[in-house]
Amino acid sequence: MLRFHDPWWFLLLLTLPLIIAQHLQAHAGATLRYSSIATLKRIRGTFSVYLRRGLVVLRCAAVVLLAFALARPQKGNEDTRISTEGIDIVLALDTSGSMIAEDLAQGKNRLDVVKAVTSDFINKRKNDRIGLVVYGEDAYTQCPLTLNSGVLLQFVDRCHIGMAGENRTAIGDALATAVARLRGASGKSKIVILLTDGQNNSGRISPQTAAEIARSLGVKVYTIGAGTRGMAPVPALDPFGNKVYVSQPVDIDENLLQEIATVTSGQYFRATDSKSLQQIYSDINKMEKSKVEVFNYMEWKELFSMFALGAAAFLVLDVVLMNTRFRKLP
Repeated sequence: MLRFHDPWWFLLLLTLPLIIAQHLQAHAGATLRYSSIATLKRIRGTFSVYLRRGLVVLRCAAVVLLAFALARPQKGNEDTRISTEGIDIVLALDTSGSMIAEDLAQGKNRLDVVKAVTSDFINKRKNDRIGLVVYGEDAYTQCPLTLNSGVLLQFVDRCHIGMAGENRTAIGDALATAVARLRGASGKSKIVILLTDGQNNSGRISPQTAAEIARSLGVKVYTIGAGTRGMAPVPALDPFGNKVYVSQPVDIDENLLQEIATVTSGQYFRATDSKSLQQIYSDINKMEKSKVEVFNYMEWKELFSMFALGAAAFLVLDVVLMNTRFRKLP
């Protein structure tokens, strides 16, 4: 973008007709009567003659460039500055053996569905620091709070069933570990999204104690129960090594998850299929909005010197030529 800070200097261009008129008048010459000038017309003018007549172009160019320079041409570079006030989030994912059930989506176990939906959620939270805790019999931090969504997505992709113990579920330890990651965090708000498909039957810290710790630190907990209602198909191998499905009851402690959410001013959700799980993460995404302020500003670069130097060069050249090669003698 180009603008002129003092455009009224372009009035100098009105002097161009005067300069041209003065030049024509100075080179009009005197009147001389002669019988015939046919012979004189056959005499071709030299290059110096044409160059002398063209000196007026140098003066006009100098005036034009001077007018542009005095009008202060400025080139603008538009830029955007984004100020964000993000939210610190820890995702606590159940990777216990029961996550192998294929009731949220046909042909996919619960963990695979959860990983896909979680990854989509992460991609929508570019301005937030997000961490990952995985748990089964034990609980540990898979990825600390980070703004690097690419690294976090890699950790999510590497999650697999049984990585933190396969046979039991330590919901209390998982919540405590997630809350510990948020201790001292600088985000506008701090939340934990805890997903499980079972009951707390392992660990050293009770879920109630972990919830009280979360409340004392101002951490809001959203809990998600993942699994259909009733019986769920679980893949297994028959005596001949063939894949078969057996039905197992879905046993989610909804009362516990509701209690954790209530104590921490959060909310409990139940996901019975892939679509409802996507909707849950979408609802959480809408409820927990980061504050983003966008400032657009223009940075102007002065172009005065470029035009001023051009005008000076033409003026100097005109003066040099008029006092050397094309100097008039009295």
